[in-house]
Amino acid sequence: MPAPAEPGTFVVLEGGEAVGKSTQVRLLVDRLRATGRDVVATFEPGATPVGGVIRGLFLGRSAGPVSARAEALLVAADRAEHVATVVRPAIDRGAVVVSDRHVPSSLAYQGIGQGLGVDEIAALSRWATDGLTPDVVVVLDVPAAVAEARRPGGSGDRMETESGAFHERVRAAYRELAGPLGWTVVAADADPAIVAERVWAAVAPALR
Repeated sequence: MPAPAEPGTFVVLEGGEAVGKSTQVRLLVDRLRATGRDVVATFEPGATPVGGVIRGLFLGRSAGPVSARAEALLVAADRAEHVATVVRPAIDRGAVVVSDRHVPSSLAYQGIGQGLGVDEIAALSRWATDGLTPDVVVVLDVPAAVAEARRPGGSGDRMETESGAFHERVRAAYRELAGPLGWTVVAADADPAIVAERVWAAVAPALR
């Protein structure tokens, strides 16, 4: 009987809107796969069939405003399904999971950005994930003016079109929470290849 697989590694890339997460996830996943590892690239919200429906409710604007508490619960429901059907099975078989957003987004966006409280959102998130936590969280950070220039403005989704003040609260939240929670903040206003090396330096020591 084959020995059970060693648990995999759970890596999360975080940050506000338009900081380059999608690009850095792609570069990191390519680098990991080049080493021969089993790698799962995923994202929140919307990586599952259930999550796709939730993403439309959460980020779409056709249904009108969403209250802060409803927003937090929608994200938690998406995350519960994501962890149960994508993240935990991959980690259990020994894969490296690289996710574009996870619990840190809720702490920054709903906990501080929406004023619901970090402790309250952390408790909700622990229940939704059944206690699963990332091995490493990398927060991509760019100056406010850079992020604003990159955002799509009125054509974006509900989060992208939030006020500049909201986006500044979220950026400050990530920076405030990073130290106490052990996240690595990476300056992301450089060439993507340079940023990728900074991300790798944070991720490589955590790999199993």
